[in-house]
Amino acid sequence: MGLAEIVLPGKSREFETRLMDSRRWNDFAFRNGDIVVDTWAKAGTTWMQEILAQLILGAPDGLVGQAISPWLDMVFLPMDEVAQRLEGQGHRRVIKSHLPLDALVYSPKAKYVFVGRDVRDVAWSMYNHVASYTDAFLAGLNARPDSLGPKLSRPSCDVRDFYLYFIETGGVFEPGQGAPYGGGTGLSDFWAHTQGFFDHRAAPNLLLVHYANLKADLEGEIRRVAAFLDLPLDEALLPKVVDHCGIDRMRGAAESDPQSDAGLKFVFNGGAQAFFNKGTNGRWKDVLTPEEIARADAIASERLSPDCAHWLKTGELRP
Repeated sequence: MGLAEIVLPGKSREFETRLMDSRRWNDFAFRNGDIVVDTWAKAGTTWMQEILAQLILGAPDGLVGQAISPWLDMVFLPMDEVAQRLEGQGHRRVIKSHLPLDALVYSPKAKYVFVGRDVRDVAWSMYNHVASYTDAFLAGLNARPDSLGPKLSRPSCDVRDFYLYFIETGGVFEPGQGAPYGGGTGLSDFWAHTQGFFDHRAAPNLLLVHYANLKADLEGEIRRVAAFLDLPLDEALLPKVVDHCGIDRMRGAAESDPQSDAGLKFVFNGGAQAFFNKGTNGRWKDVLTPEEIARADAIASERLSPDCAHWLKTGELRP
């Protein structure tokens, strides 16, 4: 299929929850070369933001990637403030989103990077994420209208029950449906979100990246990302970029940066220590039974195309 035959994705709906509002993208002034990093949460968002910031700014010591890459659809910061911050950036811009593709403005001026991760690892990481929310952060989100979905809350269950409900619902927790805790994630359906981006993988300005591949060959994946984005790659600087993208270094940089440290402590009990938790895969292997592990594959086969399910689990894109 030639590029002329490829239809770029188009926004077909608005998506608003206590956490996000897709309308914030509608009047956003894209620049040529903007980079949008989209994921379902806990799939490698911050890691990709760091990789891009390091490549764009030349791997300076102390850089916090997410500090230059605001989450545009997140409702907590006023849109005027976020837009002004981005407008003031003279370098190539990186913007974060957790919106599903059909609710995201897809600009031909920009390039999009979607990061996927095995659902078992996403659920495990998400449990720690929502369990660490502060009262102040929850109160701010839950002050929004009740029409925007269930109130967000910390889990009142263990990680196994959270995982089992997560894979069944895609992380969309509705009250009164046997959910392991009262509120939702404020995010879209994990399965539909993943399939939506996978379906458009042939778009010339969309790159799929997998968390497992970042873990297995970080330098190789950095090279692949840089090539897709036409970012110059300084071979002498590459080892420093790789080193700066390690989780311990990212955690330390965030703790040392006053603005990042304050922001993370507002959202998470434990601040950067909670946000940059483990960064590892497979922590579920010693907790779940073989049947519980296999249940994720069974649901994936129902909710995803065969090629998408294979990629999500393994990171391998079939021809």
